[in-house]
Amino acid sequence: MASDDRTRIIPRRTPESAAMTASVKRAMALTAALNRLTFDDAAQVRALFSDLIGKTVDDGFLLIPPFFTTGGTDISVGRNVFINQNCTFYDLGGLDIADDVMIGPNVSLITSGHPIEPAQRRACVVAKPIVIERNVWIAAGAIVIGGVTIGENSVVAAGSVVTRDVPPNSLVGGNPARVIRSIAG
Repeated sequence: MASDDRTRIIPRRTPESAAMTASVKRAMALTAALNRLTFDDAAQVRALFSDLIGKTVDDGFLLIPPFFTTGGTDISVGRNVFINQNCTFYDLGGLDIADDVMIGPNVSLITSGHPIEPAQRRACVVAKPIVIERNVWIAAGAIVIGGVTIGENSVVAAGSVVTRDVPPNSLVGGNPARVIRSIAG
């Protein structure tokens, strides 16, 4: 199985696998509490999300529940970030969200998966980071796959599947997402 220095491989039935399972259970308990909150509970949402990721988010952070994640502790969030409702973050590979990012409803950021080879599929989890640079907008229903960096000021069109890096100042769309045009800065 090919990997690079950003790839994390977690074999089944190992201490690292047990830690991953414990992290998922912790995240499910915290997100269940978070998902009982409403738009009007912004301060409580910020407090629970801060507990979830293990870092305090700023007062400009806004998340509209429901929200789902597999861990939380591998998420890093900058200032003035907006996350709309029904987003799913599989963060095992690391998820770095910079300042002024907007994430639309039903967006999935998926850093982990399984080997393609049938004989290896259940043997491990493979994870690669996602980096979302400053002032990015990811529109409704987009899916971003691990190993991708979305460049500063870029826009991911609704319903896109992002499998490759997005250059800064670009509009991308489609499945797989391709550069549609440059965005003036």
